[in-house]
Amino acid sequence: MKTYSSALNPKAMIAMSGGVDSSVAAYLMKERGFDCAGVTMKLFSNQDVGLDRDDACCSLKDTDDARSVAYRLGIPHYVFNFSDEFTSQVIHRFAEAYEAGFTPNPCVDCNRYVKFGRLLRRVEELEYHCLATGHYARIKWDNGSGRFLLKKALDGAKDQSYFLYALTQEQMARAVFPLGGTSKKEVREIALAQGFTNARKEESQDVCFVMDGNYADFIERHKGAPCPPGNFVGTDGRALGRHRGLIRYTIGQRKGLGLSFPRPMYVCGKNAADNTVTLGGEESLYTQTLFAKEVNWIAPPADSFRVKAKTRYRQPEQWAAVERTGEGEMRVAFDEPQRAVAPGQAVVLYDGDVVVAGGAIARAA
Repeated sequence: MKTYSSALNPKAMIAMSGGVDSSVAAYLMKERGFDCAGVTMKLFSNQDVGLDRDDACCSLKDTDDARSVAYRLGIPHYVFNFSDEFTSQVIHRFAEAYEAGFTPNPCVDCNRYVKFGRLLRRVEELEYHCLATGHYARIKWDNGSGRFLLKKALDGAKDQSYFLYALTQEQMARAVFPLGGTSKKEVREIALAQGFTNARKEESQDVCFVMDGNYADFIERHKGAPCPPGNFVGTDGRALGRHRGLIRYTIGQRKGLGLSFPRPMYVCGKNAADNTVTLGGEESLYTQTLFAKEVNWIAPPADSFRVKAKTRYRQPEQWAAVERTGEGEMRVAFDEPQRAVAPGQAVVLYDGDVVVAGGAIARAA
């Protein structure tokens, strides 16, 4: 397997979003002696996704910020238009998953299909040796297994390994995460010391193409039709009222149901086949077992083993027993019941700071 480490004068392309993290990643790669170039991906036009803010993700200002940093570092800067790939592999998947009753994770798909898919192929076509990004994670070669390992960042509060579980061995051989051993505080200090214009730029906190957080409105604009209303039902199947469309509800949701009950009620299930949203009490949100598909095994263990796992980015890891149940499939049985496990989200397994595997939650039981 070809790696950048064997090159005499390694050439690195840096994915520069215009944010402070990717800017400092570019600086660190240059400091390490790489022949660098910066690239900003055009993933969508703000008008195409209903945004009219100048400071929204993928705006002209983001591109200008990235170009400014590249100029200050003395490296070339390019803009690649991957909007078709982003629309088909991220936005379409996002909308279709919500309509099917799932809760998708578009950041995982963006990393899998765009950053380390389409962009990495372009990096290779242009004969660069590696692609560096501003992710907080680490990649290490393990002599014992003869494989690359994906590891948590040293800054636990910023670790993004959860979103990177789908990386293949071939992709990890070409990927570099310069921020894996640094803290956010250190990144800000480097940016300020280098005089980067985006040193104090705020981070994006939501899905980049739905910055107002209104997923339902976005999906209806995207598909050009409203999502049909249906029935709220209880855990016993009894009709409780009408909902305003499946895409307006997520597992664990309590507010915004538009109904009144003698006790708090939560969304504990969605069924696209009969267009129903199931409501139940707090106790109905807890499940102990889940089944995952599209599993990527980074550090393949035995067929059955114990690790820690989490089903949401900010969730503390929980002990679980894992069993491979088929090609790209696994069963995860937690020691303790977990709250609001949502099909469509990622379940990621950890052995200490090593990502063992990850996959998309198919169902919880």
